[in-house]
Amino acid sequence: MSELVTLNVGGKLYTTSLATLTRYPDSMLGAMFSGTMPTKKDSHGNCFIDRDGKIFRHVLNFLRTSNLDLPDDYKEMKLLKREADFYQVQPLLEALNEKEAEMSTHEKNAMLNITLDQKMQTVHFTVREAPQIYSLSSSNMDVFTANIFCTSGLFLNKLGTKLCYFFNGNLSTVCSELEDPNHVVLQWVATVDGLPEEEYTRQALKRLWVLPANKQINSFRVFVEEILKIAMSDGFCVDSTHPDSSDFMNNKIIRLTQYR
Repeated sequence: MSELVTLNVGGKLYTTSLATLTRYPDSMLGAMFSGTMPTKKDSHGNCFIDRDGKIFRHVLNFLRTSNLDLPDDYKEMKLLKREADFYQVQPLLEALNEKEAEMSTHEKNAMLNITLDQKMQTVHFTVREAPQIYSLSSSNMDVFTANIFCTSGLFLNKLGTKLCYFFNGNLSTVCSELEDPNHVVLQWVATVDGLPEEEYTRQALKRLWVLPANKQINSFRVFVEEILKIAMSDGFCVDSTHPDSSDFMNNKIIRLTQYR
């Protein structure tokens, strides 16, 4: 038998086999328990993971069987997807996407409304010109805000898996920041020529990418194009009564509807 491992996940203990934890080597758990990534220990010597202990049982069950078995009335899909994203178990993420698609067929008509705002912001930063010589510089950058409301929580979560913030050298899906199942506010900046990469982190400036195209969104026109692709592939269509055509073309308001 494979070596047994006891995990303390957010204060809840689980005992399983090493083979189960490393079933998917490319996952974070696979890296942790294959020795390529350090693990933390609690006071009893158990491997400690500071995540939701209750939700972890579904992650562990999937590792054991490679099947997603959830109750018919399961209400914590968003939280489970967030945990699957944290553990980077790609087959589980794919199974959750399929489950959401299946659940969405039972939803009623839906409405997607996005209000866009753009402003200019001046950033100041230092540039190293020589080992001991720095100069102060400044530049203007576009700051974008998208206020998104959707009556379909499933679609909003799907949208959140396709949009990613790039910050501190890492990509993280927007769905990890969803606190309201029907509403999210995105804010990001365009890339600025000459701004050192470390300044984006120091000044808490996030950039936005869309997956799987792996494309950076540097303008509202690109953002609108990508949102339309995602929404229309899910059955949404442009609302013929609102917004006014000038607002839509000027990228101020997007309203789409989905009929079941």
